[in-house]
Amino acid sequence: MANPVVATSVCTCSFGTAPMVLAVSSQQTVTMGNLLAATIMDCQCTTFGMCSNPANPAVAAATAAAMGAPTPAPCVPVTPVPWAPGCPTVLVCGKPVVNNSCKLMCAYGGVIQITADPNVTVECP
Repeated sequence: MANPVVATSVCTCSFGTAPMVLAVSSQQTVTMGNLLAATIMDCQCTTFGMCSNPANPAVAAATAAAMGAPTPAPCVPVTPVPWAPGCPTVLVCGKPVVNNSCKLMCAYGGVIQITADPNVTVECP
């Protein structure tokens, strides 16, 4: 069984250098463990520090400016699709809950995942 994700869970990106705290903005009514429950629509990521993926145009430009030496650039995640797969059997305000095995894809190739979830007492299928 996986744990549902709540506000203040920590996320990391496979190409980022720093973790990010997840903010829940898709709903403001349902809590789990006194924290807002995250749904698959909570995909507004702020930053993961520096991005090192050459598919990111900012990284490509920084690398070109450094005469080909791989150079990270500030991370600005682009997440055009919701968290997947979500937990279709547990709905919050009509949207599936995110559990700690879900992934979020960045348009630049990064895979965003939950690495620390404060809500370990509740389980969802």
